[in-house]
Amino acid sequence: MSTPNGFAQHSRACVTQSMEGGAVQDLRAKKAGKAAKKEAGGNVALPAEGPVSVGTPVSETLKLLPEELKANMKIKSITPRPPRKPRLERAASLDEKSWRRWRRFRTSQESLTDPNDTSSSNGSLQEASPSPPNRGRVSPCHPCCQQNSLHSSPDASEASPVGKSRGSTSDLGKRASEISSAFGGLLRGKAFTGGKPRLSQIMPARPLPPMELNVASHTLRTANRIDSDCLDYRHYSQHKFGRVSSSLSDTRLHGNGMVYDSCSTDSMKSTFSLLTPIRAKDVRSRSYLEGSLMASGALLGAEELSRYFPDRNIGIFVATWNMQGQKELPVNLDDFLLPTDPDYAQDMYVIGVQEGCPDRREWEIRLQETLGPHYVLLYSAAHGVLYMSVFIRRDLIWFCSEVEYATVTTRIVSQIKTKGALGICFTFFGTSFLFITSHFTSGDSKVNERKLDYNKTIQALTLPKNVPDTNPYRSSSSDVTTRFDEVFWFGDFNFRLNKDRETVDSILNQNPDTDVSKLLVYDQLTSEMSRGSIFKGFQEADIHFRPSYKFDIGKDSYDTTSKQRTPSYTDRVVFRSRYKDDIQAVKYSSCPVIKTSDHRPVFALFRVKVRPGRDNIPLAAGQFDRELYLMGIKRRITRELQKRREQKDQKSSSICSIS
Repeated sequence: MSTPNGFAQHSRACVTQSMEGGAVQDLRAKKAGKAAKKEAGGNVALPAEGPVSVGTPVSETLKLLPEELKANMKIKSITPRPPRKPRLERAASLDEKSWRRWRRFRTSQESLTDPNDTSSSNGSLQEASPSPPNRGRVSPCHPCCQQNSLHSSPDASEASPVGKSRGSTSDLGKRASEISSAFGGLLRGKAFTGGKPRLSQIMPARPLPPMELNVASHTLRTANRIDSDCLDYRHYSQHKFGRVSSSLSDTRLHGNGMVYDSCSTDSMKSTFSLLTPIRAKDVRSRSYLEGSLMASGALLGAEELSRYFPDRNIGIFVATWNMQGQKELPVNLDDFLLPTDPDYAQDMYVIGVQEGCPDRREWEIRLQETLGPHYVLLYSAAHGVLYMSVFIRRDLIWFCSEVEYATVTTRIVSQIKTKGALGICFTFFGTSFLFITSHFTSGDSKVNERKLDYNKTIQALTLPKNVPDTNPYRSSSSDVTTRFDEVFWFGDFNFRLNKDRETVDSILNQNPDTDVSKLLVYDQLTSEMSRGSIFKGFQEADIHFRPSYKFDIGKDSYDTTSKQRTPSYTDRVVFRSRYKDDIQAVKYSSCPVIKTSDHRPVFALFRVKVRPGRDNIPLAAGQFDRELYLMGIKRRITRELQKRREQKDQKSSSICSIS
């Protein structure tokens, strides 16, 4: 086969072989096996069944056939030369090399015929025989030859009588059958026309990422990186706050917060957003089902709730502050609205103000400027100098109902409504919320008047109006707080400490680390709540801060005027829930750094459970105060530019100051 005319000779051999197979079958039909043996001289045994093996040389086959068969075949005389002994030795060495080559092919996915070819063979090797392939080409050029080569096997070659008669013929037949079985899966269904057998090349769908010296691409390292800060917060929040808040500001992500290297920053830059992807078929089938709680198409249903709050808990910030009517606002509200503990902001901010500043709009702009672009003003209301503002994360406004409010006046004689109550209510998913801020009657001994203010508020506050009650069977017409799932009541309740100033000062001086348990024994509100005469069903978190009233403006000292008022816990935050343990207090404290009033702001952080709802409520449809939002963002940008300009001026100054 190595001669130039090897392919032509091989083609004629295949034709001869096919005709020989037909002649043998005719011979068996005419004569019995014993007669054939006799005519052949008894030296050679013809095959008992099946055609002649492919691996048998043509010359050996012609010797086995009788003279009568040669005359009937009508083919040209071909005298192929049998391989010589050195030729057989060379074939054996090539067989050994091909076996090694075949083993390397299984591991390196290289070509079976050409080391320069790179093609896949996963499917072909499963079909091929495990016997080592030979580098010699056995290419059937006729369908019958191809069929024989596909079904031949080493066992069949060894079982043939021809293979038993001559040793060299058996070796060659076995080797040829091994080659045909090994290449049978590769050549199946394809006519081999003389070219090299090549497998289909598999190309990657996209260019592979560049590899670096450490054999790990930049893309893979970035995608699999997990920020340690995130892990620390997740572990910390699960033990202390109960859930991992997902509110991440841009300054924390790209500043000194979450991201600490360039790889993590790159991982956030993607063609896909960080929001939960929405499938196209879900958008097609989206429908708002009024009576459904669990349906996938419900806007306020369980599936949508789990998308944003997997643990069904949201974070709420509630604060109260008596501003004493001061026109001057604090320079910075970060310590008030964004305390450093916990690290993450809340989902909802509700701020109530008593004796608010004359410019209410300016106060709301300052709140928007402090909270930044991640929050929008859902609603704000006022009753005289009582203000309340509700801010919510801008991606959660779609799940709120229409917002309603009502007011109650407790001091009718006064032209300026300084005493009274203001309530705001709405439904978030399937949970109804009520926020009330109040300013009760002042005076150390006017406890009964404050009780009357409370009773009038719960009876006269007409809420809800259009938004349906989530559980009307547990509601009462005489108490507005029973008509909502979660109620937060905060304000200047004006309850005092029933103790003289000297005793209170001595207790505060003895315990500078805010150990105020001895002071709370004399607290009027704690005593009345324990009796059940006020704030029935309400709770209050443990107090660990100093009294919020009454300070000298701009100072940390309590009242030094001639009146010498007793320090008291007048500013409070209490809460009530229809369901047990729905509200859990996380933090309850005051903000001592804001000193523009004689009161210190008091705030509380809560973790509140939210339930899925029905889409039968009047939705707010994403409505918020857009004008205030833009003004707050512009103020924030202006403040940042001014701060940078001041820093630049300080660096360029030539005056050296020694401290």
